[in-house]
Amino acid sequence: MYIEKTDSPEKLKKLEIKKLDILAKEIRSFLIESVSKTGGHLASNLGVVDLTIALHYVFSPPKDKIIWDVGHQCYTHKILTGRKSGFDTLRQFEGMSGFPCPDESESDVFASGHSSASIAAALGLAKARDLSGENYNVVSVIGDGAMTGGLAFEALNNIGNNKTKLTIVLNDNQMSISPNVGGLNSYLNRLRIADGYMDAKVNIKKGLDNIPIVGRPIKSVLEHTKEGIKHTLIPVNIFEAYGLKYVGPVDGHDIKKMVAIFNKVKNMKEPVLVHVLTRKGKGYVPAEDQPNKYHGVSAFDAGKGIVAKEGRKKTYSEVFGEKLVSLAEKNKKICALTAAMASGTGLEDFSKKFPERFIDVGIAEEFAVTYAAGLAKGGYIPFFAVYSTFLQRAYDQILHDVCLQKLHVIFAVDRAGIVGSDGITHQGIYDISFLTSIPNLTVMAPKNKAEFEAMMDFAVEAKGPVAIRYPRGEAQSFLSANTQPLKKGKSECIYRGEKIALLSLGSVMGEVLKVYTLLIGKGYSPTVINARFASPIDSELIKELTQNHSHIFTVEDNIVTAGFGEKVAAQLCELGYKGVFKAFAFPKKYVEHGTRKQLFEKYGLNGESIFADILKTLGES
Repeated sequence: MYIEKTDSPEKLKKLEIKKLDILAKEIRSFLIESVSKTGGHLASNLGVVDLTIALHYVFSPPKDKIIWDVGHQCYTHKILTGRKSGFDTLRQFEGMSGFPCPDESESDVFASGHSSASIAAALGLAKARDLSGENYNVVSVIGDGAMTGGLAFEALNNIGNNKTKLTIVLNDNQMSISPNVGGLNSYLNRLRIADGYMDAKVNIKKGLDNIPIVGRPIKSVLEHTKEGIKHTLIPVNIFEAYGLKYVGPVDGHDIKKMVAIFNKVKNMKEPVLVHVLTRKGKGYVPAEDQPNKYHGVSAFDAGKGIVAKEGRKKTYSEVFGEKLVSLAEKNKKICALTAAMASGTGLEDFSKKFPERFIDVGIAEEFAVTYAAGLAKGGYIPFFAVYSTFLQRAYDQILHDVCLQKLHVIFAVDRAGIVGSDGITHQGIYDISFLTSIPNLTVMAPKNKAEFEAMMDFAVEAKGPVAIRYPRGEAQSFLSANTQPLKKGKSECIYRGEKIALLSLGSVMGEVLKVYTLLIGKGYSPTVINARFASPIDSELIKELTQNHSHIFTVEDNIVTAGFGEKVAAQLCELGYKGVFKAFAFPKKYVEHGTRKQLFEKYGLNGESIFADILKTLGES
C-alpha cells in the first residue's frame, strides 16, 4: 500500500505521479475507517485529499510553510507528515489533535481553529522570510466560507502593498458548515461558471498548435486578446484588484493538473491565488449527500453511515431552537442571526418557519453583532446564536455597538464551558470573564432545561442586552422547575444550611449536587445556591451568606481569572469577610481536548475532587 510508504514529503515525491490517485483512494478509505471509530471532521477532510497530496508533492514541509485556515481539514497533511499511527487517538484525551498543532510536528506551522486567519498569518510569515533573507514558500489554504470573514479581506487588502511572494489556495467547496451565502458566494459562482472558458481556451490552443503555418500566428493574436475575452466573461476579478495573480478555477480532484499548476506557481515572485474547486465529502456517498451532517461526527458505522442514538435527550441547542420558534410565533419582532452555523445552533426549523426573520451572515461574527445592533435600534429583538469560542471575535462590537447604547440584543452563547474533542481552540471557558467585564450586559447561565427556557422568556422582556451561556450536549432535567419568574441579579436557594455555602453557576450544578450529597454524608448541612446571574451578581445574598457561613465556595466552568468566583471574592473583600473562600474553576491556561468528565477530573472540578478539597479546608483528610 502506498499510504505506508509516504509518511513524509520526501518519500511522497519518489512516487510516480500516476500513482497519486491510488494513494488518494487509500487515504480516503483510511480516513473513513479511522474517523468512524474516533469521530472527527470527515466531510471537509475527504474533500481535500487530492489537494493536500498535490501540495505536498510540489512543496516541501516543514521547510515550506503550509498554513491551514480553520485547520480541521488537516488529516491528510498529518498522514503525509508521519502521523498516521496517531489516528487511533485522534481527538481523544491526551491523544492527537484534530487541528494543526505545532507541539505535534514542525510541519504544523501555525495553530488554527478559527476561520479567516490564514492569509494574514501567511503574509506575516512571508514578510519575516523576506526580512531574514531566507528562501522558502509560504502557502495559505483557505475555504470559500472562511473568505467571508473580515480578517481575510483585511489581509487581502494588504497584499497589494506588500507584493511579496505568497501562494493562496482558495479551496472552494461552496460550504462552510451550512451552505455559503452572500455576495462573495455569488461572485465565486461566476468564477466557477468561467471554468468552461478556461477549458475552451486550452482546447483552442492545442488545436491551433496542430494547424501548419497559420496556427501559431493565430495563437499569438489570441494571446494578446485573451484578457479582453476573459474580462467579457468576468468583468472584474476581485483578487486581481487586490494585487494577486489569479489562477483557476482548477479541478481540485485532478492531482496531475494541480501538481502542474503548483510547480509553476512556486517559481513566481509575486502573490498568487489558485482557485481550486472541490467536493466536500468526496469519495464517501453519505458525506457527499449530507456534508453538513458529516462535518463533525461522533463514531459511526462506516458501512451504514451515522446511526442516531436511541432515546437521546434533547440538546441545549435543540431546546434553544424549539423555544425560539415558540417565542417568535407570539412576538413578530423576534429575529434570529447565525454566522454560518444554523444547524449547529439549532436554528434550522426557525429558518424554515420564519425565513424573512432569519439572517445568516456567513462567517462574520463581528458583522453579525453590529448588524444585530442595527436591528435592535430599529425596534426588533435579535437573538444571535453563536458558539462561545466564536463570540470572542466580536468583543469590541458587543462592548461598543451594543452595550454602550443599551440595545436589546440577545446573545445565545452556545458551547459554553468544555466542548470536548475540538479542544484547545474551541473551549468556551473564557466568556464569563470577557462578557461580565462589559457594562450594561446581563449575563446568565441556566442549571437545567426548564431554567434555560425561563431565561429566554426573561431575555425577551428585558430592557437591554442579555447573554445566556449554555453548554454543549444534552439539556439536563435534574431538580424540579422553579415556577417563580426570574428577577434580574437574583439567585435561587436550592438547599438552606449553615457553615458551608456552595454557589453554583450554570451547568456545573450536577457536580455541586454531588458535593452536597457527600457533605451530608459526612454530617454537614451545606447551603446550595443556584447563582443564575454572572452579572450582576446577587450582592444581597452574598452579604447574607457571610453572616452564618464560615466557608464559601463557588463553582463554574470558566477560567478562574475574572470569572464568577473572582467577582464573588471581590464582594466578600468589600464586606470584610473573615472566613474561608475558594473559587473552583479552570486555571488560567489553554485547556486541551478531552471529554467533559475527563477534563473535570483532571482539573479538580468533578464532585469528588471538590468534596476532597473542601474537606481539607475544614481540617479533615
